[in-house]
Amino acid sequence: MTQYYAQHLAADRLQRVYALAPPRAQRYLEAEILHLLALVRAGDTVLELGCGHGRVAERIAAVARQVVGIDVAEASLALARERAGELGLGERLQYRQMDALALGFADGRFDLVACVQNGVCAFRVDAIALAREAWRVLAPGGLLVFSSYSDHFWPDRLDWFERQAEAGLLGALDREASRDGTIVCTDGFRSGRATPAQFGAIGAALGVPAVISEVDASSLWCLLRKPLSPASDGRSPV
Repeated sequence: MTQYYAQHLAADRLQRVYALAPPRAQRYLEAEILHLLALVRAGDTVLELGCGHGRVAERIAAVARQVVGIDVAEASLALARERAGELGLGERLQYRQMDALALGFADGRFDLVACVQNGVCAFRVDAIALAREAWRVLAPGGLLVFSSYSDHFWPDRLDWFERQAEAGLLGALDREASRDGTIVCTDGFRSGRATPAQFGAIGAALGVPAVISEVDASSLWCLLRKPLSPASDGRSPV
């Protein structure tokens, strides 16, 4: 599915996905960003996995000391760099083409690693492998953040994806196959969502408690705090 985004939903086409979001989806998108920003401290160095055209990373850069966004779609990254230049964020915001399962960063490089907008499912990779690699580059005491769709948002999510399909950004929705939190299109596109149990399994694999919450009845969040030392039990997630 990562290649689907790189080939079909990159750069201007990805930007259109958000531009045509109906009011309820716009509210979800803003609530998600505001919740993430509340977790970022002024001195933090932040990594965003699956940054796309920079929609979230540039907002983080207004708060954090430094932000790095990675994505596999070079076209999206080119647009992100252009936007960063226009916003005067060049010194605080960098973009790199990179696979989230093979991050080219040293251990403990970042204070916060974020994978939002359902990236944990959109990448279509082993979520625990994704989390382990993010955990590697997270500093002791740092925070790993995932967000997915809440099941309460399902009708509005369907509406939003219908609009994307009508605009030719996706294949037509397969209404019979789209259920249980997974949207299926006739061109092979699939978009699932993470459940609390799946987020809990990530925490168990990392050996720390997963703090799971719902925001705005539209997004589901998982926060995982890396222990300061091997002796720490990691019980202060926020």
